[in-house]
Amino acid sequence: MSTASEAHNKATDTDGTGTETDRHDVAILGAGMAGGVLAAVLARHGVKVLLIDAGIHPRFAVGESTIPYTSTMTKVIAERYDVPELLPLATFRGIQDKISPMSGRKQNFGFVYHREGKAQDPQEINQLVIPAWQRTESHLFRQDIDAYLFNLAVGYGAEPRLATRIEDIETGPDGVVLRSDNGETFHAEYLVDGSGFRSPVADKFGLRDQPTRARHHSRTLFTHMVGVTPFDDTEAAAAHDNPSPWHNGTLHHVFDGGWLWVIPFDNHEGAISTLCSVGLTLDERVFPKPDGISPQEEFDDFLRRYPQIAEQFEKAKAVRPWVGTGRLQYSATNTVGERYTLTAHAAGFIDALYSRGLTNTFEVVNSLAWRLIEATRDGDWSTERFAYIDALQQGLFDVHDDVVYSSFVSFRDYDLWNAVSRVWKATSILPTMTLESAYRTFLESRDDQDLRDLEKTETPGLPAPVGRDISALLTHTRELCQQVEAGSVTPKQAALDILTRVRETPSLPAPFRLGEPDNRCFEATPALMEQAAEWGRNEAPEEIKPLFGPAATRR
Repeated sequence: MSTASEAHNKATDTDGTGTETDRHDVAILGAGMAGGVLAAVLARHGVKVLLIDAGIHPRFAVGESTIPYTSTMTKVIAERYDVPELLPLATFRGIQDKISPMSGRKQNFGFVYHREGKAQDPQEINQLVIPAWQRTESHLFRQDIDAYLFNLAVGYGAEPRLATRIEDIETGPDGVVLRSDNGETFHAEYLVDGSGFRSPVADKFGLRDQPTRARHHSRTLFTHMVGVTPFDDTEAAAAHDNPSPWHNGTLHHVFDGGWLWVIPFDNHEGAISTLCSVGLTLDERVFPKPDGISPQEEFDDFLRRYPQIAEQFEKAKAVRPWVGTGRLQYSATNTVGERYTLTAHAAGFIDALYSRGLTNTFEVVNSLAWRLIEATRDGDWSTERFAYIDALQQGLFDVHDDVVYSSFVSFRDYDLWNAVSRVWKATSILPTMTLESAYRTFLESRDDQDLRDLEKTETPGLPAPVGRDISALLTHTRELCQQVEAGSVTPKQAALDILTRVRETPSLPAPFRLGEPDNRCFEATPALMEQAAEWGRNEAPEEIKPLFGPAATRR
């Protein structure tokens, strides 16, 4: 077999019949959301992009729920890289009007706690209501979204190769050589693998941690259904005091050993979809994958054990075959090497809990794109140039692992879950405010350095200036949950300790009352944000006061 250097010296004509192709600047494996957005951005800036995928569009995918950080990062990418077609993806109305009327809305994160064999306690609920001025979040009908992004990338000049499976990869100081299953050979200066768990790059270079370093354990089964009853219309929800209807957002039924997601696409005026995404995620150590029964049968058995959850599904029918997995978690020893980067789900995965997948994907695309554009112009494809991307991805992986691991441990006891949910809120609210502040500054200055400064953090995966406090809080929480799992600390003791630590975390606004156990449902009303702004001006640590300026508290 020839070396990468030798292969690059050969002729590069192709007619699609097995001869070699023209040389590209960047080859991207995977034409999902990560590949589509990155290819569109790069092609918009004159980068010669090859976009390869083993499948075709449209196609089914999960990872359907956005969060405010995701939408803000979408706006950052659209404005920073001058790709205006991405802006509709940042708002519910934009998606409905420009991309996918089959998508749903998301106005809250809802959590209902259940105990097997017992009636649901109406006081054991939690909700994070997305503020009215931020109410841009969506439940994405992914086959429409992914196809839109793929077509956008091709429209900007990316060369598409669907139904093309890469069987061999060579990288070296002179670039990348890819060989497909149909005999084609492709050449590029750099390779980005956003393909997923079966990453050709991870397989080629032995990059998977064995075993994964993830502390969290889970498996899942999922499908799309019709006929799912809004939980608000069930008897179980009649006594709930949640400020926002469950059906208006992403609902999580949580219980010892797992959680169940309900993501409706029919939850807004004028909805034309009748679909609902449903998935059951279980700790595979507590609930091993059963032999001899289908995912549908396993789901039905679960509903028999939780009749108040089953109320939602009395008339529900799956419209596509269920998918059942083994353990979901995997990680990479390195995500950056000579002439390649793993991104998105090629780099690693934890769990769908908290909808972090798209956020992490766009975070990486934002930091990777400018490096690739500059490398195309100056010819510096050194591993050192992309080293931050590895630190970022490993940090994002570890943050999500700590949050989800702690949450699953806490699902055994409502008081502990109630406390851990505040830590999750801390990892969501202040980083979003930090990104929004940087975005506002960039819009005024149009100085790219304002966005590059976001990479100056001691805690990759959590932005400065809030990252240090939140990282310490998260580590403390995870360590307590490890003690709970080991039996050396009771869940009640851990819950009290975590809430105390939340109250003592300097960067968390006192008016938010995140450390108060009775503050189960958090809604950032205009009045509350005014109180937070007053706290920010007068009591906040100096480094985070800019996050509470007038624009941050707009109605």
